[in-house]
Formats: sequence, structure tokens, C-alpha cells
Amino acid sequence: MANNFRNVFVSHHHKDDASVDGLTRILAGKNLNIRNSSIRVKPENQQRLDQKRVSDLTIKRLLRMKMRWASQLIVVVGKETHSRQWVNWEIEQAHKLGRPIIGVYELGLTKKVPVPENLEKYGSAVVPWRADSVIKAIEGQSIFRNPDGSPSPKLSGGNVVC
Repeated sequence: MANNFRNVFVSHHHKDDASVDGLTRILAGKNLNIRNSSIRVKPENQQRLDQKRVSDLTIKRLLRMKMRWASQLIVVVGKETHSRQWVNWEIEQAHKLGRPIIGVYELGLTKKVPVPENLEKYGSAVVPWRADSVIKAIEGQSIFRNPDGSPSPKLSGGNVVC
């Protein structure tokens, strides 16, 4: 069986970098290879960002470039993701580009956590950390589930794959 490649941008709280790697691994095990264009900040660069030595305009330009390359946005939803301004900004940009936006609850979550405001508005799907659910969402199914897999009310949603 040949691998199926998808170019995605994985939006996440940088504390959740390991989840991005984990997501790539579980999907590769199901014959779906994710080529992620999101920014992974090396520890030595985090201080420069924290000190605002890199302008927001520079960061936005780099993110837009990387998002144009991706056909979809996956948002790794952890306990703090809803409070991250860059995650909300990335979701808004994906919406403006007409990209499907898929929320994936982080591995280990058993209870629902707040999702980013723009994921509420524009999400195409929100699914638990299960390869089959993530793949269905990537393939265009508009699925809304809680972290435990139980049904969740549909969010407002704005980007649906046709």
C-alpha cells in the first residue's frame, strides 16, 4: 500500500511540541504521512521571541508563507491552547485561505477543555486523539467529538471540505 502524503500546518502551543511528533507518528502508522510546515521554535530562539527581538510582522509573514503551502490546518488542542494568541491568529489565517481546520484533542485528555475561539467559529471538525478519527476529518468528514470520543455539538464551523 503506497503512502498518502498530506501537506498540513499543525497549529499548537509550543509546550505541546511532543504532541505534534506523536500525531505524525500515529498517522504514519495508518499509511498517512503528514508533512508539517508549522514553526518549531528551538530553545535558543525562544528567548529572542520572548524578548520581542523578532517582530510580529516578521513572524506573521513567515507563518503565512508556510500556511499557503499547506492544504489543511490541524490544531492540537491541549489544556492551554485556547489562550494562545498565535494559535487563534493561525486559525483565522487558515480560514481566510479557505483551508479546512481540524481540531485534535491532545493525547491523554479525558475531559473536554476550552477550544480556541476561532476554532469554535471556523472549525471543520474536532476529534479525539485517534488515528481513525483524525484521518476521517482530514479526508473531509465534518466530525465533532469530545476527547473521550463521545458526540459533541457541532461548533459554528466555517470551513467544510467539499
